[in-house]
Amino acid sequence: MTDKPKDTPGDSGTAAAGRGVGSPYDSPTGQFPRVGMSKDVPRTEEELGLDPDVPTVGEKTAPYSYASIPAAAAPGGPSSALRRRAAENRRGTLDFGLFVLRLVVGATFLYHGLQKLTGWFHGPGFDGTRDMMTGGGWDHATLSAVLLTTGEVLGGALLVLGLATPLAAGSVLAVILNAWLWKQGMIPGFQYSAAVKSGVEMDSILLGASAAIILTGPGRWSLDRARGWAIRPAWGSFVVLLVAVAVAILTFWFLHGGNPLTGIGPFD
Repeated sequence: MTDKPKDTPGDSGTAAAGRGVGSPYDSPTGQFPRVGMSKDVPRTEEELGLDPDVPTVGEKTAPYSYASIPAAAAPGGPSSALRRRAAENRRGTLDFGLFVLRLVVGATFLYHGLQKLTGWFHGPGFDGTRDMMTGGGWDHATLSAVLLTTGEVLGGALLVLGLATPLAAGSVLAVILNAWLWKQGMIPGFQYSAAVKSGVEMDSILLGASAAIILTGPGRWSLDRARGWAIRPAWGSFVVLLVAVAVAILTFWFLHGGNPLTGIGPFD
């Protein structure tokens, strides 16, 4: 009876398979038993454990709520609007120019108003102003003098400050339009040259400047800078202009009377 040869470690597996022993590094997967591989390979989203609501690559859907990085703003979005608004707010020297215009016009009316009210700057004073109104054919000379001096002093001061600018510019516009109508009615024909007593050249310039301030607003160099109409006046400013013109015409009609446009074109 012969002895059965002893098996050495690692020989039984290879002998049964009929092949020599190999290194586990030659084919690692072939050296270990396949545990749990009897089940079919998962093929559906449920079997793989995926969320079916998560968009796949290439789907154009809105960013889901748990995304960590917000979506980029589309061209022309809020950032572009802010840049356009900032560019529109660059007014350059516009506000300074409006300040200079207000200062010159307001100071001119304030100067003449103080002449008529207090007699400063070699002016006639209130009594002299009332006598001037009487000699110029104004009825109710005292009331006319009060309206004239108040419009020039108060309106001029408010224009310089840029406070209640539409009211201030409207008041000086009404005053200067009355002066324009009064001078124009002294002599038939259009009296524009400043070389004559009835010339309305200076009055026309102040009239146009007052209207321009109403329509443009006082700008940011003013006490009205927080008001919307200070830098972006709209149709309301045009209404103020029309009201000021209407008040001037009605005041002239009731306190002076007559047609100041006599001798001009169709008003001959």
